[in-house]
Amino acid sequence: MAEKKEPQQSEKWPSYSMVEPRMRKIYFNFYRETYKSSTIDRKTKELIAIAASLGFKCEGCLEGHLEKALKHGATKEEISEAVAIAMGVGAASVVDQTDHIAEKLQTRNFE
Repeated sequence: MAEKKEPQQSEKWPSYSMVEPRMRKIYFNFYRETYKSSTIDRKTKELIAIAASLGFKCEGCLEGHLEKALKHGATKEEISEAVAIAMGVGAASVVDQTDHIAEKLQTRNFE
């Protein structure tokens, strides 16, 4: 009887491996442009990015923007507030969908 071999843990799969180089370049140029100096300071941009990363469920984004937010002076309290805002928008999106349910059912249970 042949001995079963355990699968070996592979390295992390490379990111952007499905994105054609030309499109990757366009994306990275756009990304760099959005983080240039503007009317919104970099720390605030990173806090926004943390909330967006949570909303879009982008784990890699969340890790990167958390690190950058700290680098640009964000406090744990500011990060917590960005998280709370993302939670609030997430909850509001569910409420928004329940409005569609109520309309379809022609009901107003708690008006």
